[in-house]
Amino acid sequence: MSANPQTIAAHEQILHFPKGGNPKLAPNEWLIWSGNLNKNEDEGANSRLPDLEHGKKNILVPFTWWRSQINSYHHKADVQAKAKAGHIGVWFTADEDILKHADLIEQGKSLWPVVAAYFPIFRDGRSFSTAALLRDRFQWTGEIRAIGDVLIDQLLQGARVGFDSFALRPDQKTDIALKQFDLFTVTTQNSWRGKRSLLEA
Repeated sequence: MSANPQTIAAHEQILHFPKGGNPKLAPNEWLIWSGNLNKNEDEGANSRLPDLEHGKKNILVPFTWWRSQINSYHHKADVQAKAKAGHIGVWFTADEDILKHADLIEQGKSLWPVVAAYFPIFRDGRSFSTAALLRDRFQWTGEIRAIGDVLIDQLLQGARVGFDSFALRPDQKTDIALKQFDLFTVTTQNSWRGKRSLLEA
């Protein structure tokens, strides 16, 4: 994907690893809108959803933008139409306190086919907690995607806490990524995916 200040870069293929299933690759059909609007321009014009690019069919919008726009007059019909058609999901920043917005997230269960948690840099692990909270506290059963600075090294931990899809950084090699889930045959900790392995004495 070409550089665009209004989007967050991601690999052209998504790694899906559903609970109880096998990891597989699929085309990335989601544009990730950064929502970094130019404050010097008209707020109404800049709050509208961008045109989809690069053949994308769907758009992930910042949760903060969703909160501010879904009840506003500007472009409300466009947003609701796309949401009802399953073409809009939201992404959470690393410092988002999702527990403060429990009611809105509960409503999102029937609206957002995908939610994502953003890694601003691979060393920042706060988004692992976001995925865990969505699975444990909110009982989120839909897709949770890791986006941003997502490296192969993060896949196993991400899959354990609740992520079931990964928009890897564009420079990551998908063939190597797929092999990460075969590295270990024994699980020593309970996780969202199941209980730890029982070892014979």
